[in-house]
Parts: sequence; structure tokens; C-alpha cells
Amino acid sequence: MTSPAPAQNAPAPGTASTSPAPDDAGRSPLVVVLAGGLSHERDVSLRSGRRVAESLRSTGLDVIVHDVDADLLAFLRSTRPDVVWPLLHGASGEDGSVRDVLDMAGLPYVGSDPRASRVVWNKPIAKAALLEAGLTTPDYVTLPQSLFRDLGAQPVLDTIVGHLGLPLVVKPTEGGSALGVTVVTRAEDLPRAMVECFAYGETALIEHAVDGIELAVSVIDGPDGPQALPAVEIVAENGYDYAARYVAGETEFFAPARLSAEQATYVADVAVQAHEALHLRHLSRTDLILDRSGVAHILEVNVAPGMTEMSLLPQAAAAGGHSLPDLYRRIVDLALLPVRRP
Repeated sequence: MTSPAPAQNAPAPGTASTSPAPDDAGRSPLVVVLAGGLSHERDVSLRSGRRVAESLRSTGLDVIVHDVDADLLAFLRSTRPDVVWPLLHGASGEDGSVRDVLDMAGLPYVGSDPRASRVVWNKPIAKAALLEAGLTTPDYVTLPQSLFRDLGAQPVLDTIVGHLGLPLVVKPTEGGSALGVTVVTRAEDLPRAMVECFAYGETALIEHAVDGIELAVSVIDGPDGPQALPAVEIVAENGYDYAARYVAGETEFFAPARLSAEQATYVADVAVQAHEALHLRHLSRTDLILDRSGVAHILEVNVAPGMTEMSLLPQAAAAGGHSLPDLYRRIVDLALLPVRRP
């Protein structure tokens, strides 16, 4: 493991204001927040979009919330917003496709570019990139639904348990909000977990379940590079599933997490390393487990973290003493800066 870097979760990123001044006509920058879409996570996206729009308006920005529909491109051509913030979850919002369209339209936007988004959207590819960077992620296999038909379901399931052991986590290789995710503690429960997983995608990621403290560490780019917000600890008695994420009272959160100063610095460094290894931009959130020996196992990284009242990035910002409107405004200001090409 690499030695922990100095604490990354202290000063607010971008504390010096880089807010663009109104134009010659006195117009504030116009931000279009994209929320909705047709994924399973549409409701989460709409809630995130409303909250971010309210925060940005309170800083003096002009903000319009628009769905991802057949009217969108004509709307963007006619309004020519200064920046677009895609607050979309699921396929088109996180797989880079909407960002490709925004690039082709010549519109600045908040978040990572299409190539980085595609890498993160595919969990096995992201895990391979993290391992290449020297980071730790749970041992895993990736298997398509067709393989179970070709080889017979039970022999494949027996081989999985023999190789990875129990408990296991079964999840779709693409997707978010814990949809299709099951923790399996008994071998006889694995077939049902696979069926639930395949309801959300054709390929399953099966990984060894790591025991430890479940944490989410959000990262925001700043003038001195990416910086981590305080880690949020997640305590979900029945697992951190969709209901645990978005239904009040289902989960207990500790923000900041109940960690020693050394642990807090270490997990902040891991999240920043993941942000950099995956070439992410503006903001990200790394979900990880800190095991009993003190090793952080990265579960996944998100390019479009949720921004609902129960989401983890807003909780981390509050724990760090940051005003959400000011933090979101700084993120918009980052997106307004000229893009540096590699």
C-alpha cells in the first residue's frame, strides 16, 4: 500500500472565488441542469436536479431544469447555456453518451468527459484501472447471463463459491443506486441473486464481500488539485440497497465518519488517487470498505453522485463546513474554465 498523503479533506476546494462576472448586458451565467431521463433512477435524478437548481439560483445564477427528451437538443441550440450540469443516473447519464452529445454541441458541462465516464460506468473495467494504479478492490469475476445457459447454472455457481468463497456481492456490471445488488451469505441464495441481477443487465459482477466500515468519500477539484471532503460512514442493518439510500430512517449515516485522524487521511488519499487514476473531472464519489486490517477496498466510483437530501456528497459537504450553494457554484465555475486538452 502507498503511504497516506497529507490530509485532503480540510480546506474547501476553490476557496478563492473564480466566479465569472456578468456579461456586458449584466446577464448572469445560464446553467441548464439535466434531470430525469428514462433509467430506473429517474426519480433520484429529478430530486437531485431540483435541489442543485435551488442551490445555484440562490447564488445568483440563472438556472433551467430540463429533462432528457426529444426537445432537448433544440432547446440547447436556442438557449446556448453557459454550462450544462448533467444530473442523470443510469445508462445515458453516466456512460458518457450525453456528454458526447454535449461535446459535439460545443457546450461546457459539469463532470468527467465521455471516455472517463465510460470507463467508470463499466465496473469491471474501472476495477482493472484501479488495480493497475496500485489501489485495492475486492476479488471478483464477471460473467454474462449466456454463460449460465451454455455451461449449466449450477456448475457455474458451484465454481464461483469455490473460488471466491462466501459471503459474496452480486451486482450488474453497469448501473447504480444498488439496483440489482444482493449480498449472498448462503450458497443456496446465489441463484436468486443472479436472477435479480440479470433483471438489470446481461452481465454480472460477483465479488467477495469485504467486512469492515462502509464509507463514501467525495472528491472535488480545486485550484491545487482534487481534494476529498470528509468521509461519510454508512450503517445499514439490512444492507445499503435502494431503499436504504433513499428512504428516510432506513440507514444511519455518520458525517464525518467515526475514523481516527490517520484513517480519515488515508481514505481521503485513496479517493483522490481513484479520481486521478480514472482521469475524472470536477467531482466524483468513491465507495469503499475499510477492512479490519486497515486496508481500503474500493467498491466503485461515481461520476454523477446523487444530490438528494439523503445523498452522500451533500452530507460530506455539510460535515466539512461547506455551504452547498457555494460549493455547487464553485463546481459550475470549474466547468466554465477552458478545457485543458491532454
